[in-house]
Amino acid sequence: MAKETKKDVADYSVEEKLQLLYKLQTVLSQIDQIKTLRGELPLEVQDLEDEVAGLNTRIDKIHADIDDCGLAVKDFTHRKSVAMASIEKFKADLDNIRNNREYDALNKEIEYQCLEVELCDKRIGEFTMRQNDKKQELEQTIALLQETKQELELKKTELDEIIDENRLEEEKLREKAKTLEVNIEPRLLLSFKRIRKNSRNGLGVVYVQRDACGGCFNRIPPQRQLDIRMRKKIIVCEYCGRILIDPELAGVETAPQQNAEATPKKRAQRKSTAAEKE
Repeated sequence: MAKETKKDVADYSVEEKLQLLYKLQTVLSQIDQIKTLRGELPLEVQDLEDEVAGLNTRIDKIHADIDDCGLAVKDFTHRKSVAMASIEKFKADLDNIRNNREYDALNKEIEYQCLEVELCDKRIGEFTMRQNDKKQELEQTIALLQETKQELELKKTELDEIIDENRLEEEKLREKAKTLEVNIEPRLLLSFKRIRKNSRNGLGVVYVQRDACGGCFNRIPPQRQLDIRMRKKIIVCEYCGRILIDPELAGVETAPQQNAEATPKKRAQRKSTAAEKE
């Protein structure tokens, strides 16, 4: 028995291409509805994750600032010790001076070292205060981080529950979408995805509704409507760019047209009834 050869996507008729696109549109719309059930949760989770990352970065920076302050305090404490030792040495040297010039020079050195001690005390106080402020900021940031992490876990749990509820259905729809995409010409599929991305409601294919585009609701000229019904070429809306198909291809019943046809029949029946009475 001869093996049936698979039909090439380029060999599909325009009608078959439009049918595939509309089926794909229907499946993707169902996936969008599932995503809508999640609401703003994915964005909230992403924002909280970014906030946690930012807080961790801030904590690392605060730790670095605290360490820098500690090193600065240690450095000025060492400089103060050296200055105080120098003062003691110069005071001891005052007992062995031989002239006024040596006396004045030693007093100047002592005065300079005393200023150095005052400067070191001032810097030690500044860096100690800054270090304490940073430690307080660190405690507050860590507390905020813990609160944010707890909120993130709650949001993640809520999101995971919603995803789990619809996971199987979404996976089936995604598999179905992949199967349909394989049978659609790549260039046409790319155009469809681009149109769908630029569309607010995510519709790339719409059917004609009451002589108007089903996406933007702008009126379609009669000749263009005829071309759409002929299904000989792919036609897009000149206003919104969506691909247009006729309602029959989309499997939609055109109720208004049926009612319009039924009205004259009813009128004819009424006229005949009236004639019989006369």
